This record gives sequence, C-alpha cells and structure tokens, in this order.
Amino acid sequence: MTATEAIPESVLGRVVLLRDQLNHHLHRYHVLDAPEIADAEYDALFDELLAIEAEYPQLYSESSPTQRVGAPALDQFEKVQHARPMLSLDKATTPEELAQWMQRCRNRLGDGEPLTFTCEPKIDGVAVALIYEHGELTLAATRGDGNEGENISANVKTIGSIPLRLTGDVPPRVEVRGEIYIPLEQFERFNASAVARGDKPMVNPRNGAAGSLRQLDSKITAARPLTMFCYSLGGSEGDWQPESQQEVLETFATWGLRTNPALEAVADLDDCLDYIGRLEQRRDALGYEIDGVVIKVNSLHQQQALGAVTRKPRWAIAYKFAAQEATSVVEQVDFQVGRTGAITPVARLQPTFVGGVTVTNATLHNMDEIARLDLHIGDRVMIRRAGDVIPQVASVVLSQRPGDARPIDLPHCCPACGSAIAREGEEVVARCTGSRDFCPAQRKEGLKHFVSRLAFDVDGLGDKLIDQLVDNALVSNPADLFTLSRDQLVSLERMGEKSADNLLASLESSKHTTLPRLVYALGIREVGEATAAGLARYFGGIEPIVQADLMSLEQVPDVGPVVAQSIVEFFSQEDQRSLVTKLHEAGVTWPAIEVVAQEKLPLAGQTWVLTGTLETLSRNVAKQRLVALGAKVAGSVSAKTTVVVAGPGAGSKLEKAQTLGIEVRTEAELLTLLESRENSEQ
Repeated sequence: MTATEAIPESVLGRVVLLRDQLNHHLHRYHVLDAPEIADAEYDALFDELLAIEAEYPQLYSESSPTQRVGAPALDQFEKVQHARPMLSLDKATTPEELAQWMQRCRNRLGDGEPLTFTCEPKIDGVAVALIYEHGELTLAATRGDGNEGENISANVKTIGSIPLRLTGDVPPRVEVRGEIYIPLEQFERFNASAVARGDKPMVNPRNGAAGSLRQLDSKITAARPLTMFCYSLGGSEGDWQPESQQEVLETFATWGLRTNPALEAVADLDDCLDYIGRLEQRRDALGYEIDGVVIKVNSLHQQQALGAVTRKPRWAIAYKFAAQEATSVVEQVDFQVGRTGAITPVARLQPTFVGGVTVTNATLHNMDEIARLDLHIGDRVMIRRAGDVIPQVASVVLSQRPGDARPIDLPHCCPACGSAIAREGEEVVARCTGSRDFCPAQRKEGLKHFVSRLAFDVDGLGDKLIDQLVDNALVSNPADLFTLSRDQLVSLERMGEKSADNLLASLESSKHTTLPRLVYALGIREVGEATAAGLARYFGGIEPIVQADLMSLEQVPDVGPVVAQSIVEFFSQEDQRSLVTKLHEAGVTWPAIEVVAQEKLPLAGQTWVLTGTLETLSRNVAKQRLVALGAKVAGSVSAKTTVVVAGPGAGSKLEKAQTLGIEVRTEAELLTLLESRENSEQ
C-alpha cells in the first residue's frame, strides 16, 4: 500500500483543487495586484487545506501554499535570505480560542512561571525587514515566502517615516521588522487625484502599499503615501539584550523608529479582551486599516522557550475582527434622488456578510465611478465596508464577468417625478431638473435634512414618517411641519396618540433655533454646517443673506465662487424666499447675531493644522468652523503654526510640532473650544 492509498480520492482531489486555487489567488494578489476574492474567503480556503494536511500528514509537500508565508519573490528584484524566518501568525476569532492559546503557552512554560502579554493593532499592510549596520539603513526586504524575500531598499529609502540613520546607542547590527501601510486619508486623496488624472486608482490600502513597494522605479514609490510602524526585533549583535517586547519597542522609539502608540502591556485574558473591545470600537477612527489585534508573550526569554511550529510562532497570535471585505454579485442598479436633485446609483447585491452585517446595497456615487470600475449588472465585485460607512464597490472581478453581463446606463428621466436628468457643465453629478416642490423625492430628502440633528433636531420624525406625510399630502415644505394637528398625525400608520403628542412637543421646542441652524436647515447646495455658521456670523441675519450678491458672498471666509453661486441661485427661487417668511409666520424664531469684523474674530491671526483622523468631525467641517472663527487652516506645520490638532494615526506633522514646541490639542479639546467660541459669538 502506498502512502496515499489510504486517502480517499475525494480528499486527494480537494487538496489539488485547494492548492491550485490558493496559488492562483496568491499570484493575483502579490504579483498582479489584482485580487479576485476577499481576505476572509482566502483564509477559509487556506484553513480548509491546513485542516486536511493536518489530518493526513502524508500529504505534506514543500510546495503547498501552507508552507509559505507570502508569495515568491519577483524575478526583477534581488533575492534576500532572512537570517531568521519571517513567520505568519496563528489566529483566534473567539475569546475561547484566545484563552486556549494562553493556556497552551502556560502549559509549555510551566505553571510556576508568570506570563504577561502585549497587545497592539494588527496593521493591514506589507511586512518588511530593515537592516541597520552601525545605525545606517543598509537593507530593506519584503517577507516573501518567509525565508527569502525581495530587496526593496531603494524604494523603502523614499519613505519619510523610515529613518536612514538611527540615533542614540544602537547595536552594531540590528534587524527591525514592521508593517508598511498607507493611511486612509492619504489613500483617499491619492485615489481622487489618480481618477482626476485618468489613472487607475488603488484597489485598497494594503494592495496599494504592496504595489508601491514593488515598483522598479523608486521615483514612483516616492510619490506614494507610504509609512511604517515597527513592531518586532528580528535580531541584533552587540551588548544590547532587551528582556521584553515592550522594552524593544520603547527602545525603537528612542532610536527614531516609528512605533504604534496603541501598544499596551496586559496581565491576563480579561485585560486582553478589554483591549480588543476598546480597539474594535475605535477601529474606524484609527486612520489606518487593521484587521485585528496581535497578542504576544511579553518576555523575550519566554518567546524563545516557546519557539515556533512550521510557519507560526507559538508565542504570538492574531485575534481577527470581522472581515470588512467580501465579494458579491450585482443583481441590479437603482437610482436614488437626493434633496438637491442629485442622482445616485446604488448597487443591489446578492446578500453577503461583511463587517459584521449582511450587506445588500452598496453606493456607486455617480456614473463616472461606474465607468471607472467598468461595472456591469451581473458582475462579481469586491465590497468594502468600514464601521457605519455605507458599503462601497471597491473593484470588479473582471476575470469572472458572465457572458450576459449588461452595461449600466443613466436614465433619461427622474425615477420620482419624470423630469429630465441632466449634468451641468463639467459637474460629475447628474441631477433631476424638476424643482423641490415638483419632485417628491427631493421634497422628502429636503424635509429629512431640515429635521436632522444639526438642523432643527426634531425627535420622533423619522424617514418613514416623513414619507407618509408627503405621500398623504400633509406636508409640502418644512413650514407645514409646524401646522400639523394631533388628528392628522394619529391618522397615520403606526402613529399612536402618545407618539403624536411627543412629536408635536418636539416640533414646538424646535421653533426656538439659531441663525446658523436655520441657514443649514434650508438645504442650500454646497452649504454645510460650518459654512452656514460663517454666513450667519458675517451677515448677522437671514435677510442680508437672502439679498446678498456674488461679490458680497465671496467676502465671507471660506466661501468661494461655487458656493456663492449656489446661494444666489437658491434664493433667486420664489418658493425658497417665501419659505423663510412661512417659517417666521409659523412661530419659528432665531435671534440675530452681532456682526464682528474679521480681525476681531476670536481666532484671527492664528494658523491651525489638522492631522490624523478626527473621530467626531469631518476634516472639512473642522476646517470650516475654525475659518469661521477667524483662523487660517494650513496643510503643513511650520514655525508660524499656532496649534496642531492631532487625532489617531497622526504622524510626521505631530512629530514636527513636538520638535518645534508647538501647542498640540486633541479633537475633544478642539470641540470644547469651538463650542465655547461659537456660543459666545451667537
């Protein structure tokens, strides 16, 4: 009997298929930079093959994907042999699996030996090794297959966050390992520029980082927004003998290497789970992509004693979060109408589980985005979801396009009112040409905006109730909301007497508002919360804004020609001018604001810089609110900078501010200041 005769034919066939599929997807991802499946789908195939090989050890093969860590090195780059293998990590997805791993560590070390751990974000990037000799960077290599990688020194030396020379007391030779990645804000900015130039955008940040490091021309890499977190010691020569993972990273920081500030040392399973919970809540505010938490035994002596299996260290594990990518099929594309008439295509998908929820819809933004993706109905697509952000179609798996896939065309008429759909000038967005009074979709969306939290903030008036009010002809404009009666509300579906009374009370309370909220609530195209506040402070009342011409509007800080034109066009419509009168007649009040000259504004003469991810405000809103208070908001830090606001993921700008001794504030401190200053101005 041969070694394989005891193995069922179905198992042998499945192993061959799995190995072929995994090798195919490794090549697509690492070499072609064109993935066809999401990470979670790849992991499922990999885990299945790993389980079969564990059950049938005679199937062992050095060429199996399970014996690799990554993809083979590209022929165009010089090969590099790693002195110590760059291993992959075992993973856990439940507290029980994490507890079992910890117990295995204790069992192997002996019960009497105390055990502590470190926790840090698992960065979704590209693993690299940096060799420093006498403090100077002499070699940078990819992980490759774990034993042999690619020499990418020329490309890595273009990355500003990686020091070419270390400072302080550095060993004669040291290998630093870490993850190169692209911060989310820079990723979005790069892709927007690429699309504007007609170039191909990056599929996702990790794929973009991998492609950037494999450029044969380092000038191309230099133009990519790469950065790095250092997370482990590959080895060192000399007298330096660190005792713990925490000490290693603290020492790295003194040498000028960038380490993750979210690292924490923890004592036990409960502390680990607490860290995991806190990090998962902050996941979407970090400013970079993560897919879990890396937990390591803190003691380097214990790490050495625990050792490694074929491709994984026993002393570390990755606790994986729910996948934020998956593939699905586009079954149909619908077109939604917004409050300004903007037509937004929405993909209707085969239900797929991604980011912890079942997704059936994904935004497509506009027709230019559909053209960029080359999207057809019937295509298999990669779906990305981050937190509460609407899922997006990241890319199309062109290699799996079915023969009956259909192109997507912009409809000629508005699906809500039948008016013509048109694109104005060079504007990307197509719009319904019907007025808000004529188009029920615009009317509904306008009402939803009017009662939203940053506008009139009416509790109890949700989307479905607004749809009923419009469909039953009870409300045609926002002023009608304040004339609703109890009997009218009670007659609506699922509206009881108590709910009706609560809504009427909320509407009555919302009548006492402020000028900035009123301007924002009107729903003028291009006028957000901060611009509304700036207009209110500059003009002091609603009538001067209604009567303002282009020249006077462009004198308002942060109001340019496009915004000014939108305001003039909005108030040129009789129904919009009369709405202000109707609101006043319905009992809505807003105190006037004392007009303050620009030079007398509270932040006049100050220069602020925003860096990292803002968790509560969008960067644009924060900028507009600062400008409305007289500040200048710059894109870089200099000696003239007054304050730097640093959120999670802040990098070189924060470091420069600290070097120059510039005041640094958190987003919470910024919010406190904004609210205090804005309230004093009203």
